[in-house]
Amino acid sequence: MIRFDDILEKVSPLYGEKDLVPLQKAYVFAAHSHKGQVRLSGEPYLNHPLEVANILADMKLDPTTLVAALLHDVLEDTDMTALDIKKLFGEEIAHLVEGVTKIGLVEESHPETRRAETIRKIIIAMTDDLRVIFIKLADRIHNLKTLKYLSDKKQKQIAQETLEIYAPIANRLGMGRTKAELEDLSFRYVDQKNYFQILSLIKTKKKDSEKILKKIEKQMIELMKENHIPAEISSRIKRPYSIYRKMKRQNVSFDQVYDFMALRLITNTARNCYGALGIIHQNWTHLPSGFNDFISMPKPNLYQALHTTILTKKKQTIEIQIRTHEMHEISVNGIAAHWKYKETDAKSMVKEDKRLQWLREMVDLYQEQKDPRKFLKSLKTNLIPEEVYVFTPKGKVITLPMGATALDFAFKIHTEIGLHTDGAIINGKQMPLNSILEPGTIVEITSSDKKTPSRNWLNFAFTSKAQHHIKRWLNKQEQLKNISLGKKLWNKQLTKHKMKNTSLKGKALLNKIREVTHPHIRSLKHFYEMVGIGKIVLNRKLLEKILPESALKPKKETLLKKAVKKVTKKPESAIKVKGTEGSQVKLARCCSPILGESIIGYITSGKGITVHSLRCHLVKKEILPSQRMVEVSWDKSAKGDYEAALSIKAEDKPGVLAKVTSSIAKMKANIRKANVNPDSESKTRITLNIIVHDIEQLERIAEEIKGIAEVLSVARI
Repeated sequence: MIRFDDILEKVSPLYGEKDLVPLQKAYVFAAHSHKGQVRLSGEPYLNHPLEVANILADMKLDPTTLVAALLHDVLEDTDMTALDIKKLFGEEIAHLVEGVTKIGLVEESHPETRRAETIRKIIIAMTDDLRVIFIKLADRIHNLKTLKYLSDKKQKQIAQETLEIYAPIANRLGMGRTKAELEDLSFRYVDQKNYFQILSLIKTKKKDSEKILKKIEKQMIELMKENHIPAEISSRIKRPYSIYRKMKRQNVSFDQVYDFMALRLITNTARNCYGALGIIHQNWTHLPSGFNDFISMPKPNLYQALHTTILTKKKQTIEIQIRTHEMHEISVNGIAAHWKYKETDAKSMVKEDKRLQWLREMVDLYQEQKDPRKFLKSLKTNLIPEEVYVFTPKGKVITLPMGATALDFAFKIHTEIGLHTDGAIINGKQMPLNSILEPGTIVEITSSDKKTPSRNWLNFAFTSKAQHHIKRWLNKQEQLKNISLGKKLWNKQLTKHKMKNTSLKGKALLNKIREVTHPHIRSLKHFYEMVGIGKIVLNRKLLEKILPESALKPKKETLLKKAVKKVTKKPESAIKVKGTEGSQVKLARCCSPILGESIIGYITSGKGITVHSLRCHLVKKEILPSQRMVEVSWDKSAKGDYEAALSIKAEDKPGVLAKVTSSIAKMKANIRKANVNPDSESKTRITLNIIVHDIEQLERIAEEIKGIAEVLSVARI
């Protein structure tokens, strides 16, 4: 267990006694606040904030960050308030602690929504003070180290979130050591089989590899001495997750990972970096494909080094990284290595630092994004390392994520150019807009005022910026159509019911509409838009409330009509609709939602609400306009039968279909339709349409089928 004195010992040489007083005060406050609390591991809760502060002390961060680290869980896990912290430690520290604290939404909120909203809050807080993320990353490292005490489901969820969000953030900030630690700690829980397999493979090669590295290191030290180049040389074996990622990305075996062994040479100047590179190339054969000059062209996170790969006499490959002391410090701790808060305020530094351009762009685009899960999806795309360097015809370097297209390039240059892109010329050749850009290519964009986005563009726009502006433009056009349609429906309904709007005009009409429908109607255009998308349904009753003076006396309902209504009365829907009660509701045929699964409603003009599953491709690919989406939920008391389709891949052996149908019968479900088709010489594909009561029953059936020895996979269609 780390002691507070250990932290003081680390930071005392860096700061004066006056700076350390708040740190000692924070330790006492945290100890008092967390008194009696224990973690699932059984250790005192105070150990966690101490470990977090210790990690940040190793990064040589300022006392304010360390104070906030000691207090970072006080708001979430004790009775202390933000006001208490503000009174005792000042506004700056209170702001940092609030920035790290999880969102406490109402209990009914979906756990995924709460997690997404917490991450969104942290990202936005970063734009005010980057130290928020330093604390959060350190917090995540220690939580991962104690992950074994949580349930398997929680372990995987936290580890997966780390690999998708926090490790990429550390990478974007140039914090190499933090990124690597987050990745390796998470890898163990996300994919245990591959994790332990790679550890075993590393173990078999480690001893021989260390001998080879020691020998090359000794030769290199002598060569640098002979050429009067000061150098510190160290060796390393590639980390487990980095090996796994390379094997997966390049589709190679463990033995084909060429940079498994590596040496790092640290010298005093950039000039000596190039000098050392020349000496190494003179004495060892190098692979041209393994050379990268990140000194003359730094990575977007400002990482700088020379990379080369050499071949030993026995044809083993070794990666060499050459950098200065300053470059090394930045490669390890990134932006945290020289984040000086006393020189200027934290917010100004976020605005000025080149490494945070991605953060500024993303927050500008998505600060108004109300759906936290969509924000999270956009964030994941933004965090993909910018590894493709392409050039404008004038030689300007443009960095884009791997997988970006010519259309993404156009939006990176300027939004208006992107919206009116007509074509792309790549390395002198006319190419389609969906062309994926390769490193080093020269791209020229042609544009025309007559050219505008189509929904198809979303299929090959890779970056969040391009997707955002295309969606915004499309939504604007959709909005104009809805306003026009709504106005036509308004006039049509007035004519149909022989009503005239003679007295109410302009603001008076708007006020009456607000009174009758919703107080948040902003304008008549907004009202027409709501009518056009079906969120406000015009009928005689509503029109008479808005224009009472033009109302006609309703005709008495005949006995025959009453009888017909009674006979044709529809049963209550199993769907609850928020804000549009009384609307006609039907289940989408494209995804066939089942009671209990996550759903969303889509308003169709004049046809009510169609309910889609969140797994539906129309929802996942955001093909359906977001402004027509409404919140819907299942009425848990409702019962019914739902049809689901399962695709089962199995070994082509006698009796397989009988085993599958028997397992379904065992789970008390009916089969409506079954198809069996050969998938290959030894495999078969069984497609079943079954009737179930809810999603839980379907999931139990799928698990039962997976338990059959011959079955290879089960998927819902």
